[in-house]
Amino acid sequence: MAATHEYRTYLRNPVDMEAGQHRFHQPVPASEPSSRSLLIGTLAVMGLLQVASSMAILLHLTGYLQEADLSTAPHRPIEEVHPKPIVNALKDTRKKGQCKHPKDRMLASAHLPIKVNQGFPKKVEKAIVIEWDEVHGTLRNMSYQKRKLLVTVPGFYYVYAKTCFRYYNLGGLEEMPAVDVSNAQLIQYVYHESFKQNSKAGLLMKTGSTMRWNNTSYNMYCAQQGRVVYLDKGDALFVNVSNAWMLDKEAEGTYFGAIKFGN
Repeated sequence: MAATHEYRTYLRNPVDMEAGQHRFHQPVPASEPSSRSLLIGTLAVMGLLQVASSMAILLHLTGYLQEADLSTAPHRPIEEVHPKPIVNALKDTRKKGQCKHPKDRMLASAHLPIKVNQGFPKKVEKAIVIEWDEVHGTLRNMSYQKRKLLVTVPGFYYVYAKTCFRYYNLGGLEEMPAVDVSNAQLIQYVYHESFKQNSKAGLLMKTGSTMRWNNTSYNMYCAQQGRVVYLDKGDALFVNVSNAWMLDKEAEGTYFGAIKFGN
């Protein structure tokens, strides 16, 4: 009975009920300030990371665009792209020794056709020096004097000569020539005079043939030869032929020359 009385007393006192509710529902200390600080710090770190990644992407794209611009842009002289100190450093200093101004590196050549108005005695088989036409020929850093081609620039030369011989009798059997050409020796000699050896002449080339021609028909034979030889300054070249009176005096058939191609 005592318990029932207490229970009823408890139910009848609303003040006590409210006090009990307040005891059971006391507010818990809030952690809102610390959570807010943590949230702000997280957002700040994420913002910094985003800015850094954006800057990295921007720098990468900028470098790529510069490379593309340089590869597609028209090539300009190196002087326009780099300053003079860099240009001077990039220049090849070895080219300084490749100047073509020195005389020993000059080109030299000569081509001389046979001189037309020169006569040779018949019945003379002995070799005679040919005279060449300097006026209608070409000379470059070489000279011609007394039927000889003179060297002014030392070096390796290709020396060549061509001589054509011909004989024909337009008169027929009634006007038989006094010279027998049935066994004609047509020989070409090219000589080299060395300035260092007191202009002593030495045989450089020789070619030819013995022709058995018919006195009543047109006959022609050409001898041509060439070779490489080293020539010093002051050396001379000349050509001898046997039976020179039968030489073909046309520029396309008989000529003489030399070409320098190396030091």
